[in-house]
Amino acid sequence: MGGMHGMGPIDAETDEPIFHADWERRMFALWMAAFACGIYDDNEFRHAIERIAPADYLTTSYYEHWLIAMERVMVKKGQFDGADLQAAWGQVNKGAA
Repeated sequence: MGGMHGMGPIDAETDEPIFHADWERRMFALWMAAFACGIYDDNEFRHAIERIAPADYLTTSYYEHWLIAMERVMVKKGQFDGADLQAAWGQVNKGAA
């Protein structure tokens, strides 16, 4: 959705921190580690972000885009499968309850 017109101004946060939450810092570290290991390149990652449905893209944060893209690329590359991902999310959601 980058470059679309008509989305209104970007409201930049004054003194915006690089990371708003600890999970964003961990997401960045995971991305760097997987990239450094050659699991994917920046074009594959960017393409995964570009494939996020517009409604989902507009309702998720910057690092949520990274998480969605990393999940997709890692499954595509065989690092884990969809069942592993669903099980992991089930554990996360169980811990949040």
